[in-house]
Amino acid sequence: MRLLGRSLAMVALWGTCVVVPSAFADQGVAMSPALAAAANALAPTAPSSVTAAAPATSNAAPASALEPKALAILKAMCDRLAAAKAMTFTAVVLYESPSAFGPALVYSTKSVVTMQRPDKLKVIQSADGPATEFYYDGKTMTAFAPAENLVATGPAPATIDATLEKVFDDAAIYYPFTDVIVTDPYKDLSDGLQIAFYIGQSKVIDDTTTDMVAFANGAVFAQIWIGAQDKLPRKLRAVYLNDPSLLRHDLNMYGWKLEPAIPANAFTTPKAAGATKIAFARPDQMPAGMKPPKAPQPAATPQSPN
Repeated sequence: MRLLGRSLAMVALWGTCVVVPSAFADQGVAMSPALAAAANALAPTAPSSVTAAAPATSNAAPASALEPKALAILKAMCDRLAAAKAMTFTAVVLYESPSAFGPALVYSTKSVVTMQRPDKLKVIQSADGPATEFYYDGKTMTAFAPAENLVATGPAPATIDATLEKVFDDAAIYYPFTDVIVTDPYKDLSDGLQIAFYIGQSKVIDDTTTDMVAFANGAVFAQIWIGAQDKLPRKLRAVYLNDPSLLRHDLNMYGWKLEPAIPANAFTTPKAAGATKIAFARPDQMPAGMKPPKAPQPAATPQSPN
């Protein structure tokens, strides 16, 4: 699982925060006590038709750790995504980060995504920090920072999947919605899957009826909201089990269009022509002469009144 097999961290890329995987989970580990406890606490015993307005839960574990209904919903979503030759959607990510005072702060990114299989991708991202743009036209990958007027370009592999791996390896660029645009979403999602169960339906997310499914591997416990009719993902919330603070990561997806007409020049940008050229590089492996942005200094602790 590209999203669920990794824990999240923040790195600085040209001064902006990007969500990237900090480590790959060992998919061969046994179910952790935390995961088992979460499954026991959340497993519903009410009929599947019960709605989210009045959830019925029990401390008993589900009859099977991988419920067929839950797997069928996940598979239907993945099949719908894999069948699309082109798509556009918007992804908003909210992720928690510890503050100096204890309670978590929330940071966010918004990505407008345009994808055309097998070899074209555009991501225009705004964030709590400088904006970034990424273009892949089947031959070249381009990362552009408009505010700083910096651009990195390089040769790219022949597929979206391989390019996503390369741009992470070369520059620590990662998008949490990767699982929905790869060639085989179900393979990525189901690798190492240990728990999957159906929760019920919601009529809240994106003003549509969604099926709610919880699923987990040895590293993360997640809940996903999937359109009951169109089978498209609307929201995913993940908690990483090796995180002692159990910080939450929310991925919201909306504005879905499958098989849209996409202009031929959508996957390149003329704006980068006059930008200062830099090399693709991970923030922890900057080339000579380049310095990563300075980390912000923590705020001073308020003094107690006398």
